[in-house]
Amino acid sequence: MLTNKENQMISEIRRGNTRAFSDLVDSYKDMIFTLSVRMLGNREEAEEVSQDVFIKVFKSLPKFKGDSKLSTWVYRIAYNTCLDKIRKVKKQRIHLDMEHADKIDYADLDTAFHKMVAIERSQLIEQCLSRLSEEDAGILTLFYLEEKNLLEMEKATNLPVNTLKVRLFRARKRLASIMEKSLNKEILQSNGSIG
Repeated sequence: MLTNKENQMISEIRRGNTRAFSDLVDSYKDMIFTLSVRMLGNREEAEEVSQDVFIKVFKSLPKFKGDSKLSTWVYRIAYNTCLDKIRKVKKQRIHLDMEHADKIDYADLDTAFHKMVAIERSQLIEQCLSRLSEEDAGILTLFYLEEKNLLEMEKATNLPVNTLKVRLFRARKRLASIMEKSLNKEILQSNGSIG
């Protein structure tokens, strides 16, 4: 699966040719950095992980059998290194959180949690509303966010109540579909099923 150029580069690196390894780094540094930024969401951590990836590539190269493309092998190392970093950061956060747990007023924590959930829900709704037509978004905003009843909406839109009921029903269905897709995508991303 390896090209002649890749075979030659690997042979040179295994012989200790630092210029060949520098060429390998140049070939894959952008790909690795982009993947790391996407997975970690932090440029500094991505830079650190990118360096770790090339150290692992260098140390693992003697064991590389060439049964996959070099780029696939490097990508796999980068992906796994990012996952390791994510796990490490989560463990550190949990450890820090546990150290400070006894100092937390749980009533305040509960209030903060509810606020956070409300903010996230509001942001998700806003994102989903922005994907609807202006008409659908307007009707749903009036009814749910502005809490207008159908008679108030009739005055605001100059549409009869029965028309508003039908449009509200259809807009809810479209919003539900968009929200379901967004939630499924978010769940898959948080479980690592989407790259």
